[in-house]
Amino acid sequence: MADFNALVAATQATLSRIGSDFSPAVFASSLAAEDMVLTDMILRAKLPITIFSLETGRLHRETLGMLDRIRETYDYEVKLFKPEQSAVDAYVQQHGLNAFYDSVEMRKECCRIRKVEPLKRALAGNKAWITGQRRAQSTTRAELAVQEDDAAHGMAKFNPLADWSEEDVWNYIRSNNVPYNPLHDKGYPSIGCEPCTRAIQPGEDVRAGRWWWENPESKECGLHVVDGKLVRIKSVAN
Repeated sequence: MADFNALVAATQATLSRIGSDFSPAVFASSLAAEDMVLTDMILRAKLPITIFSLETGRLHRETLGMLDRIRETYDYEVKLFKPEQSAVDAYVQQHGLNAFYDSVEMRKECCRIRKVEPLKRALAGNKAWITGQRRAQSTTRAELAVQEDDAAHGMAKFNPLADWSEEDVWNYIRSNNVPYNPLHDKGYPSIGCEPCTRAIQPGEDVRAGRWWWENPESKECGLHVVDGKLVRIKSVAN
């Protein structure tokens, strides 16, 4: 418990430093468990960090329901960024609504339209952005640092939960009565768009349910990828 309390304190200190030294800063929330931990820390401490989410148009009903839960629990309105409708319409007309099942390229193009382009708009004008990524989530995130230099977006990028385990996340949620997506209780440890996410079996990797038809090495949506490579350009010591 002492180690866990130290981990929480270190994460709270990182968020406070972001709020004081990197303003304006934003937190990109997927509304999943990790992101609810950070949401709770940010809003409890009343930090000057704006929380936003990417409303892709294909999210689960339960995920969208978290917007109401946050409003009811914290009296806070999460800012939403949506894809350009003309780009969505063009993709569907040319390739079909679910063309992302056909190839990695088609899936990444769908992610680009629904997530990557809206993210650029969400980050514009800020000095830093925050994610809920953890090293333990997948092989593609094994070298994740708490602070990085995100040259692609011209700002600092923070992953305050990089050192956290799955157990740490749920320990915090239960200890602090943090609301969470009910899909987590149905075998969804990692939650994305509805057609691209499934429940996992016991013992599977926590992100095995994301784009389950692809190889693990390709399982990133593009939010943390530039020119086909995972963005780990430069880690910055705390």
